[in-house]
Amino acid sequence: MKKIVLYLVLPLVVFFVAIQFVPVSRTNPAVTADLVASPEVKKILRTSCYDCHSNETKWPWYSRVAPISWLVAHDVKEGRSELNFSLWNSYNARKKKQLKADIWEEVEEGRMPVKMYLWTHSKGTLDKKKIAILEKWIRAKK
Repeated sequence: MKKIVLYLVLPLVVFFVAIQFVPVSRTNPAVTADLVASPEVKKILRTSCYDCHSNETKWPWYSRVAPISWLVAHDVKEGRSELNFSLWNSYNARKKKQLKADIWEEVEEGRMPVKMYLWTHSKGTLDKKKIAILEKWIRAKK
């Protein structure tokens, strides 16, 4: 039994401790052109979308523990590159229209928010009422 601990468990513990020193970027750049929307829409987006799609990410404790930190940082980086509500008003009208169409497609198909996010952020779940509010915002001419 002692040999198992020595040859198997100890190297795993050392590896786990060592990977904690791999740097991970958890930044929140300045908000330069945040989305302007009704309070209801804004609340839904803040609760369900902003952690990955804005510069206002709330970095939970587990985002500081490798290897989960790598996944969280990657997801935020990718989310911001696809859609960043902190830059919304810097997008032209055509881009905003396309992003709204993309948002609706993702929400309607149940792909956003992603299930893994909802495991730890249950308040981000989009019920029928929230989806209807988002649909109204997305379909609005302005």
